Amino acid sequence: MSMGRVLVVDDEADVRKSVRLILAKAGYDVVEAEDGEKGIAAIKADGNALLVDTIVCDLYMPKVNGMEAIAYFRAQFPSVPVIVLTGKPDIPNTASLFKQGIVDYLVKPVEAEKLTAAVHKAAQEHVLFKDQFAT
Repeated sequence: MSMGRVLVVDDEADVRKSVRLILAKAGYDVVEAEDGEKGIAAIKADGNALLVDTIVCDLYMPKVNGMEAIAYFRAQFPSVPVIVLTGKPDIPNTASLFKQGIVDYLVKPVEAEKLTAAVHKAAQEHVLFKDQFAT
């Protein structure tokens, strides 16, 4: 049984693969996107953000960067938790991101246990939110 679906948005193929393997081992289905533009397209293609339980998003990517993608995700799908996973910590933007509603801020390389724990916590919060509105 799946623990939930996670959208991983990162321009580094090795990072996406590593995150996918870690989360798949923990029981999650993973959808990958190589930049913010593709991440937005992936969640739109889903047609229903409730099918995505958590988004893990890098900050520095080509085309649509992480700040822009996160702003879109939070505006269009406010119930879906967003976790930042970045290789370039940006302290001034961190506070702004938390004000936008991200649930965690992780720095690459991230330990498998820390990533899994953050995603599990976020996915559980999303499931509880969905359950409140189930009819």
